Amino acid sequence: MQLQHKDNISPVLQDGIKNYLIDIDGTITEDVPNEQPERMATCEPFPDALETINKWYDEGHQICFFTSRTEEHREVTTVWLNKHGFKFHSILFGKPRGGNYHWIDNHLVKATRFNGKFTQLVEKEVVIQVFND
Repeated sequence: MQLQHKDNISPVLQDGIKNYLIDIDGTITEDVPNEQPERMATCEPFPDALETINKWYDEGHQICFFTSRTEEHREVTTVWLNKHGFKFHSILFGKPRGGNYHWIDNHLVKATRFNGKFTQLVEKEVVIQVFND
C-alpha cells in the first residue's frame, strides 16, 4: 500500500512515491473544449500517455487527473478513462482554464509542461521564481 493515513487526516505518500496531477484535454487526448462535450466520449487517447500513466500507476504512484472539465462532465470522463484502460485513483474537476498557473505550497512541487509526447522524465536545471528571503 502506498498511502498511510488515519481517519480524517490526509494520506501521506511513502518515500519514492509521486503524486501525479495530469491534465486530460490536450495532454492525454486531443484538446476538447467544455463547449463541445459530445467529443469527450469519442476522442482517442494518445497511446504514449496511456502507456506511461499506466506504468506509473503500476509502479505504485498516485494518479489524479486534474481537468478544466466541470462536474457535469464527470460521467462521460470516467467512462472514457475506463473504456480506454487508464488506471487512476481520482479526478479533480474545475481547474481554471488558461495556461498561466503558479502553484504555491509548503511542499516541493515539480511541474512538467506537456509538449506533445509522453517520454521518460529527465532532470534539467532551469530558472524558477521563488520568494525573496
